[in-house]
Amino acid sequence: MKSQRHITDLYEDLRDGHNLISLLEVLSGETLVRPLTFKYLDICFCCDPLSCPNTERDVVRNVRLPREKGRMRFHKLQNVQIALDFLKHRQVKLVNIRNDDIADGNPKLTLGLIWTIILHFQISDIQVNGQSDDMTAKEKLLLWSQRMVEGYQGLRCDNFTTGWRDGKLFNAIIHKHRPTLIDMGKVYRQSNQENLEQAFSVAERDLGVTRLLDPEDVDVLHPDEKSIITYVSSLYDAMPRVPDVQEGVKANELELRWQEYYELVTMLLQWIRHHILVFEERKFPNSYEEIEVLWRQFLKFKETELPAKESDKNRSKHIFKSFEGAVQAGLVKVPPGYHPFDVEKEWGRLHVAILERERLLRKEFERLEQLQRVVSKVQMESGVCEEQLNQVETLLQMDMRMMNSGKPAQHTAEMEADLEKAEGMIRFLFNDVQLLKDGRHLQAEQMYRRVYRLHERLVNLRSEYNLRLKSGVTTSQIPMTQIHTSQIP
Repeated sequence: MKSQRHITDLYEDLRDGHNLISLLEVLSGETLVRPLTFKYLDICFCCDPLSCPNTERDVVRNVRLPREKGRMRFHKLQNVQIALDFLKHRQVKLVNIRNDDIADGNPKLTLGLIWTIILHFQISDIQVNGQSDDMTAKEKLLLWSQRMVEGYQGLRCDNFTTGWRDGKLFNAIIHKHRPTLIDMGKVYRQSNQENLEQAFSVAERDLGVTRLLDPEDVDVLHPDEKSIITYVSSLYDAMPRVPDVQEGVKANELELRWQEYYELVTMLLQWIRHHILVFEERKFPNSYEEIEVLWRQFLKFKETELPAKESDKNRSKHIFKSFEGAVQAGLVKVPPGYHPFDVEKEWGRLHVAILERERLLRKEFERLEQLQRVVSKVQMESGVCEEQLNQVETLLQMDMRMMNSGKPAQHTAEMEADLEKAEGMIRFLFNDVQLLKDGRHLQAEQMYRRVYRLHERLVNLRSEYNLRLKSGVTTSQIPMTQIHTSQIP
């Protein structure tokens, strides 16, 4: 039944009773009449009214009286009374609501009447498996909501106020009805306002549920209970049946799917936790070659093994979705830690461990790489310094032979410069060796001994130079000591 009437002012437009009667006719599908009392029985056309088999209910049901069309207060009161009597006939309990309250536009009682009508016509017909006979419409709607969100991690439906503020319950109900419409993983990360906007928009667009609420109406400290009940009842009308237990999975496949999921998740969790322990290890080798091998193994892990396990994780989520209805209905019991949300949580821990491992490995690799460059520098410059000292030793021997033959030394200045240069190089080499020692490099001691031998050779050459050339002492007076690198420990 349709009505062409429109209401712009709730309090004013219900006063004459016409809109109220039309509303009840649309909701009930019946035509309202003025209730009849026994004094109307004499209109029956039976020959003996007193023996007429018709009851008062028969007369009320079969005789339709027109509305009062006048505009006087009396007519308004009569029309409102027709509506109120109809509600009483439908077993709707009216508390302290009289026809004059509505005719006078009393805001509080007018809202109370509308809410009573909503409760009766919107949610009174709710049927849920497991409901008791003494349940109110509100309690049945709450039970339906609880059934719809059962099995969703962290979600509880205990009321029609604060529990709905974050929007998760609205989204879970829609997801239970049509899983493809809502990404619950996204819901758990979004803000209250984002979740509410998503639920209301999706319900309106895909389920045809009128958008009775806005996010700012619900995301408050104390959401309005009546508003939420009204909206949830609209969701019930769009999806009254709690989804079948096995959605998408035949009965004989359920056990196989669960076993496949359980084994896959078990192996996946073991692999995740093993690698978390491995990557939390903070001891690294001091060898550049070993750390380089470790770094290459880590890169290979990221490029091959990790993507393969992520594929297994996604496959486990897909398998779980195939029997999610059975889980939510309580036919499949998921052990603690085996829900996809638990797997995602462990995967998140692994990613944290991977990032930290990469940071520390890179830092250690770069440290040892830098020390390795120092080792190469020490080796190269030690070789240069060694050649420098060999040159000094050769020049010293040449000048000594010239002095023995009575000729003056000719390479004094060159040797002086070479000795100064070698001394500076050795000083810097000792600094580099100290860096290797501080960095606990495996070749630190080896490099130190090499530089120390260069230092000892420099000291001996300097002494020989000062003694033989600067003092003018010849080999005939003091035998020259041959200095060789191999003689220095």
